[in-house]
Amino acid sequence: MIFKVSPQTIKIVDLIRGEIEFDTQVFKDQVLIKSDGSPTYNFACVVDDALMGITHIIRGDDHISNTPKQILFYRALNWQEPFFAHLPLIMGLDGGRLSKRTGATAISEYRNMGYLAMALANYLLLLSWSPKDDRQVLDINEAIKIFDIKQVNKSSATFDPKKLDWMNNQYIKKEDPERLTELIIPFLFKAGLVQEGKIDRKFIICLVKLFQSRLNRLSDFVEWADYFFLEEITPQPEAKEKYLSQDFSREFGLFLERLEALEVFDVENIEFTFRNLVKELGIEAKTLIHPIRVALTGKTVGLGLFEVIYYLGKERTRKRLMQWIKRRE
Repeated sequence: MIFKVSPQTIKIVDLIRGEIEFDTQVFKDQVLIKSDGSPTYNFACVVDDALMGITHIIRGDDHISNTPKQILFYRALNWQEPFFAHLPLIMGLDGGRLSKRTGATAISEYRNMGYLAMALANYLLLLSWSPKDDRQVLDINEAIKIFDIKQVNKSSATFDPKKLDWMNNQYIKKEDPERLTELIIPFLFKAGLVQEGKIDRKFIICLVKLFQSRLNRLSDFVEWADYFFLEEITPQPEAKEKYLSQDFSREFGLFLERLEALEVFDVENIEFTFRNLVKELGIEAKTLIHPIRVALTGKTVGLGLFEVIYYLGKERTRKRLMQWIKRRE
């Protein structure tokens, strides 16, 4: 079935792009029903939208060329034409269309990677629109009140994963630690760091509070805090070479003796004990801080050393430092 297209000019007022004119002389006659009996895309869209009472069609600007063809069908069937708004496409950092490599991923995958729903919504909203005061972090309920589709940019936006990470970090930092903990626990399960029925939520909440400002994604918690859940750790090779190739048996042993003697084991007293020790030994604090950190965590960066020791506790701190003392004996 063919729809005969007569020569004419079709005008639409796009809610984003303003008035657009189309000359139907550049169109071919439109196929309505294909040889297999199925309707063509443009005809099916018009019938479907009209029967559902759709009043506004908001879609990517790659569909602008379909609009005049669909309007012809609306007018031929004497149906009310909807309003059209054609959004700019979201491009990858390479300037091309989004692909899996540049960000074209299912929403569920972003959740699995550790992005908060409101952070992702906030980021996507600002790809083609911004409030008059140019705020970056914007509550979705407030955005609903001030959003005007006529203010949407006409040019394409670029999807930048680093900016999404920054946005997610802003939301993570202000999230309630207890709720954040419930969202993080599944990542710990997946990494094999906790087991069902053996979850110390209070302990995890304490750790979440410590790492909260550092997390770009919820999944980052596993990488940052794994040593609190592992029985044994393996230092990163470069960290081991840089900080544990020297024999620190004496220093580690003296530090452990001082820790064992502490009546009040807290961050303040741990730091006081350490500072006194390095002063007595006549060495800079960093000379011992980095080796102890690597021996305890396997990493070169992370929380303050004294917080690490406090949350590991005396027993695990002793066990991990003793491993390096015994290796030198």
